[in-house]
Amino acid sequence: MTLQAMISQAPQKTRTRFAPSPTGFIHLGNIRSALYPWAFARSTGGDFILRIEDTDLERSSQAAVDVIIESMQWLGLDYDEGPFYQMQRMDRYKAVLAELKEAGHVYACYMSVAELDALREKQMAAKEKPRYDGTWRPELDKTLPPVPEGVQPVLRFKNPQGGSVVWDDKVKGRIEISNDELDDLVIARPDGTPTYNFCVVVDDMDMAITHVIRGDDHVNNTPRQINIFRALGKEVPIYAHLPTVLNEQGEKMSKRNGAKPVTQFAAEGYLPDAMVNYLARLGWSHGDDEIFSRAQFLDWFNLDHLGKSAAQFDEVKLRWVNAQHLKATADEVLAELVSPFLGDRGLAGLDSAWLARGCGLFKDRCSTLIELAGWLQLLVTGARGSSEDVTLHVTDAVRPALSKLAVALGNCEWSKAAIGVAIKQVLSETGLKMPQLAMPVRVLVMGTPQTPSLDAVLALMTRGDVIGRLNAD
Repeated sequence: MTLQAMISQAPQKTRTRFAPSPTGFIHLGNIRSALYPWAFARSTGGDFILRIEDTDLERSSQAAVDVIIESMQWLGLDYDEGPFYQMQRMDRYKAVLAELKEAGHVYACYMSVAELDALREKQMAAKEKPRYDGTWRPELDKTLPPVPEGVQPVLRFKNPQGGSVVWDDKVKGRIEISNDELDDLVIARPDGTPTYNFCVVVDDMDMAITHVIRGDDHVNNTPRQINIFRALGKEVPIYAHLPTVLNEQGEKMSKRNGAKPVTQFAAEGYLPDAMVNYLARLGWSHGDDEIFSRAQFLDWFNLDHLGKSAAQFDEVKLRWVNAQHLKATADEVLAELVSPFLGDRGLAGLDSAWLARGCGLFKDRCSTLIELAGWLQLLVTGARGSSEDVTLHVTDAVRPALSKLAVALGNCEWSKAAIGVAIKQVLSETGLKMPQLAMPVRVLVMGTPQTPSLDAVLALMTRGDVIGRLNAD
């Protein structure tokens, strides 16, 4: 079905969109502008559309498109239609341009770049706002300059004069901008290629977008786009302009300011649901709730609780949120999620039931899947503690007890309960307290004096590995 056919059948329901430019990697500030329209569409039973604004031919790349889609897939931001590419819609834009020109809303402007620059310098010297002065705008009883030879004109939109553009922004409230503040926008370049503000309107019109939820760097574009909608006789969507996301230094999050690609957070072991939770709170709230599931987020989400102030990224807070989601995730699910990280360490193909047990034992101690993989790796490969830990914990006084434990573990059933009995037997025979025995055992078999319950840890390791490491001392 063609896009036009879809639109002709479009039901009266919520339709939102995410329209990134594929000019580099996508970071958290960008992807939040996908999260909210996705959530609004899902929470209202509407449609979410992906549109790629690729008219910047010099900077756009398919690799950047691939990363956008990969990032959305990782976060579970599924789209119902698209991706649509603006460069594939040039014929449609030119057809609408012709309609506007026929209706008298567009005119040819032959003012050169040099003339525009001179005009702006003059205006700035006079402390006026730099703007096009309407030299080529056709008016009743106005004589236009002679058309220069060999010059291809731009096409300008004939912005209304007098009055104001007013809209009720779902984030910023009522916004009113005088039409006299807006000059006549260039909507097609000399080669006929349409410009951003015009393409966006045609796209939103054709795709029947009901709600435009985007960054507040677009606020200045909105009155111009509203006037184009009205010239086309189309209903204007509802707008919600989101405050900026700041980095940890309080600057606008951007590639130049060190923002990380969304895909890097996946590589660093963050959970998609935790990232959705964290991103949701960067500009939206549901009372004092800090930790919530994806289902709760979609059940609670609306545009009325979007924040009005810039939100600041905090990786420490993100790690905390991720840790809470790790604890709440089923062990079997975590086993699947951590497997690729173990594969990167040369430990592919581990038994899934064993992995689930390991995840259940260690997940409360971890902030990321990478940390969890590190603990699980120690169960398989073991590690000897640092020389400082060995000196501190593996003393001459405890070595006889370690030898007794090695013998006891060699003769017992290999289960958590039986291992626990063996440990208690050695403690009884030697008069040691649990920490005096457990900490040196941990240092020798896991490389650290701090682990979960010793019997549970040893039960996940092989008998031969444990006894071999105890005897190696």
